[in-house]
Amino acid sequence: MWTQNARDQWVSARSVEAYGRPWKAKKPYRGAGPALTDLISGQIPMIIPAMTGQVLEFHKAGKLRILAVVSPSPLIGVPELPTAVEQGFPSLVAQQFIGLLAPAGTPNAIINQITQATHVALTDREYLQTLIESGLEPDLDSSPEKFRRSLEDDIARWTPIVNAIGLKLD
Repeated sequence: MWTQNARDQWVSARSVEAYGRPWKAKKPYRGAGPALTDLISGQIPMIIPAMTGQVLEFHKAGKLRILAVVSPSPLIGVPELPTAVEQGFPSLVAQQFIGLLAPAGTPNAIINQITQATHVALTDREYLQTLIESGLEPDLDSSPEKFRRSLEDDIARWTPIVNAIGLKLD
């Protein structure tokens, strides 16, 4: 079974191929850790990992070079990094989502309590800065409805690509 990061790397790589630019690494990794290890040790030439604090630290230390980010706009924490769109890949946008999910049927009062607690946590400037320095882009206007729409939009966007490349669940 792939982790979300491994799936995202694989689908993003296939998206690069859709532009007629071959992707040399043909094996999926079980997460960013093994892929980063192989990249830094010179076993593979390139990966598309999830943007994390660890990836940014390796970049800052000169152990790897971030060529582009696949967010729709430059990251707040590292605005000097170009986007894939700016580098000639107009459709290569693959945002990560980190969100809180609850079982279906969770009472609205509980959902509202979680939403309120999340908004309170995001008012802490130190915590917010830590998230930004880790490559995250907190959505200060987030709501359960907005997050649900984002997930639905993401599914609609990636389904044709997943189907076209024949990606199947293990």
